[in-house]
Amino acid sequence: MSSTATATAKKQHVGSGPVLDWAAGHGPVTGALSATTGAFAVATTGAATAMPPGWALAVGAAGALGHTVAGLRVRNAGRTLATRAASWLVGAGWTTWAMTTGPLTWAALGSLAAIGVGMGAAARSVALYEEAREEEAIAAEQRAVALELSAERRAIAAEWVERIQRICSISVRVLAVEMWSTGAGYSLDLEPQGGITYDRIAQYSVALSADAKLPHGCTAAATAGIHQGRTILDVTTVNVLKEDCPYPSEYGPLSVLTGLPWGVRTNGETVSAYLREQCALVVGPTGSGKTNMVHTILAGFARAEDVLTWVIDLNAGSAGLPWVLPALNGELQQANGKPVRPGIDWLASSHEEALLMLDAALAVGLHRKKAYQDLLSKANTDLLPISAKVPQILLVIDEGAEILVSTDRQMKELAKKILEVIRMLRAMGIRTVLTALGATGSVLGNLMIRREGKVRVALTGGETEGMDLGKMFPGRRGLRVEQAPYKGAGFMGTPESPAALFKAWRILPNQIREITAATSDRHPRLDDISARAAGPAYARRWDTDRTAWMRDLTLDHGTDADPSESAGGGLNLSALRGPQAGQGSEEDAMLRRFREEIDAQFATAADPHTAGEQAPPATGEGLDLSALRRAREQGPVWLPKVLEAIKATGAEGMKPSAVAELAGKDRKTVRAALQAAVERGQLVYRDNGPHSVYVHPNHA
Repeated sequence: MSSTATATAKKQHVGSGPVLDWAAGHGPVTGALSATTGAFAVATTGAATAMPPGWALAVGAAGALGHTVAGLRVRNAGRTLATRAASWLVGAGWTTWAMTTGPLTWAALGSLAAIGVGMGAAARSVALYEEAREEEAIAAEQRAVALELSAERRAIAAEWVERIQRICSISVRVLAVEMWSTGAGYSLDLEPQGGITYDRIAQYSVALSADAKLPHGCTAAATAGIHQGRTILDVTTVNVLKEDCPYPSEYGPLSVLTGLPWGVRTNGETVSAYLREQCALVVGPTGSGKTNMVHTILAGFARAEDVLTWVIDLNAGSAGLPWVLPALNGELQQANGKPVRPGIDWLASSHEEALLMLDAALAVGLHRKKAYQDLLSKANTDLLPISAKVPQILLVIDEGAEILVSTDRQMKELAKKILEVIRMLRAMGIRTVLTALGATGSVLGNLMIRREGKVRVALTGGETEGMDLGKMFPGRRGLRVEQAPYKGAGFMGTPESPAALFKAWRILPNQIREITAATSDRHPRLDDISARAAGPAYARRWDTDRTAWMRDLTLDHGTDADPSESAGGGLNLSALRGPQAGQGSEEDAMLRRFREEIDAQFATAADPHTAGEQAPPATGEGLDLSALRRAREQGPVWLPKVLEAIKATGAEGMKPSAVAELAGKDRKTVRAALQAAVERGQLVYRDNGPHSVYVHPNHA
């Protein structure tokens, strides 16, 4: 028989009859049936073999005693113990009588059937009684716990009713007291009398906290209740702001539509930002944890499946570099061996690159308004449906609020475009996150920021200067800088959650690398319609010349200079140090003009590489500028060794970083020399974004 036929036969056999669970316990029916059939079998066997009848009675007595002892250990009820003992004794008595008179008579069989029915009924009765008894015990225990909690809640309610009456001169009725699951405090549902609203109680927050003798960092904050006549008073009793709150180690997918978590409230609940339509403003002085907060925000954006992150940081791009460099340098790798994409989609550190980014954002938003009319019509909405196919673009502009109020001409140009993005592109899924050093009138004076930036964060760090919480969170009373004197602690308010204390997650550099690697495949790509609108400025954002500044470690004024550089004053003959990045026809023309001017004013030595000319004898005076041409035509002295090494790698080629390590030079100098070698035909440049290499012509 084949295996298929065997399996079919087994299935038919399994399904041919009732399935019996021999490991299951007996119920009232099966227990009575088992007892009566067992008694009948023993009586029949005993009568046939002339077994002494007293043995059956002894076994029944032992069974009754054993079940009684076992029932006492599990604390069964008295009627349960009596029923089980009686069942053993009655069964043993019938067996003894049947062995004496004969078990096959109608009288014996009829009495056995009656005994079985009686056993089943009695077993069912005691089972129901035991269930009811157990439920009652559980209910009694719950009532005792509830009574204890109720007493605690009643004491808390009475205490706060008296306190609010004494300090606020407001009569309230406490409808409920909810203890937080984190154990960090509780909430009271209040009903103020006489038409008093929650803001009247909120303005006494500091006095109420002091009267309750709450620890530092703990508050009694009043917020709106279920309707205008109700108030929720959140009382924090444990200071959760003092210690660092590590960023969660679970990097699961997020969405801009369902909220992006930024930290935790004092009650342990996660507070999220909803940025589909809102912009965000994050303020914090130096040392308050603002940079860490920016990385926390970028982490949430990286985890989102429908968000592309563009970052503008005119302070050397420091906010975005940890999310970019490990991927560009090939330091990270996915589990499947694929290269890791940067954690953000575009990074600008200069005025020029920021303008390209903002122009691209405006072009994308305006083109989406025309190109996605059919999609808007099908979805019956005026908000572009955001998804992984049509992602939201979130611009994080570090110290962007300062750009908006700057009087510098270049900053004004950026500010104008930032405001255009904020004003025009909400419906098309382009929003901004601005940061600032303080909540001052100049920063918050712009109506566009106040109107569109409803998601607001104030990291205080205990700093009182430039932290006007009244302007940052208008209409929210009782907020004081002294309530959050710790790094990473402050206040966060959103349209969905009123401003209150919160703690930003602490994210470490190794977590940034982990999130970058874990979310590489999750990052969406800019939809084709938007990518065409963004143009070459977006398509070539990771070109080597556009990202050279990220790897440029050359010091402008330091001791880590090339030995050939002049140590003293006078002329700086940069040609002696090798070609520089960006060297081209304009620089060549400048160098020619420079040589002509020098030759006209100084007695310079002749160039030994000039054909058809006799070099005059050296006089010991003047300047020898022949290195300008020698460096341009032959390259630096270390170049031949590098060319041989690149040739040895074959078709695989060598990255600029590997060449820099081999030559012992900075990457800027190495890239310039290699580009010059490409122009001379000594090398071939294979452009592949962050994985670009230089290849010898023999293997190209």
